[in-house]
Amino acid sequence: MKNSKAYPWIVVGLLWVVALLNYLDRQMLSTMQAAMAVDIKELSIAENFGRLMGIFLLVYGFLSPAAGAVADRINRKWLIAGSLFVWSAVTYSMGYATSFNQLYWLRAFMGISEALYLPAALSMIADYHTNKTRSLAIGIHMTGLYTGQALGGFGAAIAANYSWRTVFHGFGIIGVVYAVILILFLNDKKNHTNRISEMQPQSVKAEKEPFWKPFVVLLSTASFWIMLFYFIVPSLPGWATKNWLPTLFTKNLGIPMTMAGPMATISIAVASLIGVFIGGPLSDRWVLKNIKGRIYTSAIGLTLTVPSLILLGFGHTYTSLICSAFLFGIGYGMFDANNMPILCQIISPKYRATAYGIMNMMGVFGGYAITILLGSSTDKGSLGSDFSKLAFLVLLAVIMVLLFLKPKKEYTYTEENNI
Repeated sequence: MKNSKAYPWIVVGLLWVVALLNYLDRQMLSTMQAAMAVDIKELSIAENFGRLMGIFLLVYGFLSPAAGAVADRINRKWLIAGSLFVWSAVTYSMGYATSFNQLYWLRAFMGISEALYLPAALSMIADYHTNKTRSLAIGIHMTGLYTGQALGGFGAAIAANYSWRTVFHGFGIIGVVYAVILILFLNDKKNHTNRISEMQPQSVKAEKEPFWKPFVVLLSTASFWIMLFYFIVPSLPGWATKNWLPTLFTKNLGIPMTMAGPMATISIAVASLIGVFIGGPLSDRWVLKNIKGRIYTSAIGLTLTVPSLILLGFGHTYTSLICSAFLFGIGYGMFDANNMPILCQIISPKYRATAYGIMNMMGVFGGYAITILLGSSTDKGSLGSDFSKLAFLVLLAVIMVLLFLKPKKEYTYTEENNI
């Protein structure tokens, strides 16, 4: 099966489920605070619940670059299957927690295991897919994250009918079983771990590259710094919509969170799916005619989020808020589908997972900062206006990438030394 022409798409399908579980397992905790507080009293205090959510982001962010470096060096099949097994086992164990401290350390350990997944998965998909299908393949995989995020919102409903412990046990078991399925059917690209040795004569034994070298190479590459800025800035409204859009809907429409939550998350998730299926094929076709086709597609998507952020900030009707959320989701989906494909035009294959790990870390830290900032804005009554101000940062990022990022022909395994 791994030698069939369809296998690159089988890889996308296998990893789509992992992506769903990746976001589902981390997200469902946010909806079950009330149910869990009945058994663990410390969770009734908002500050404690914030600490529980925050420790995941901090650990996840700090370890993302190292996780990418590991993915560039070892067989990604075992890294992905192993990380899924561990975070699923952690999810299962959370169902047995009886104290805040137990939950806190389990959540931190989940941050370690989940950090290993995304750089490895995206670099594997990028290796399996060429110019003609890379953006679409990456985009389809990203829809798994959106779907997991949306389904995570139903954790409270399941907990209400059963118990919060059942929710953790159930999805933990599903993940452990699926990790076994990955071991059976997922295979890494054949020459991923032996690229350096294949480039040298057999009589010359390849020296093992120092662990720190990828970081030196990447941080001395000007185009990577531009890409890093371009990734971080849109991450701010991306995390803002994940964490604060339901609250914004509640305040601007005067509706309860039980209505605002699903309305906000489902609007963004569905629109992002549409954005992926617009931005993926468009980018794959455009780049064949113009080397900046992926950048143009991504920039168009981000430009759509500029008016949507302004409308989200100042809209006070169902139509304006839902339409602006929908527009944001479409634009962000087009952007999300093209980050790794653009990275493939400026970074060697052997450093791609490390590069995405660094980007992921900075995006998460930006998300952590904007989440805290908008919390303060909510207390001051300026959530909407501060939401709209993010539009100007996004516009700046679009202008910078169009003016300064110079993509090259996508690197092949035989060209990977020429960054």
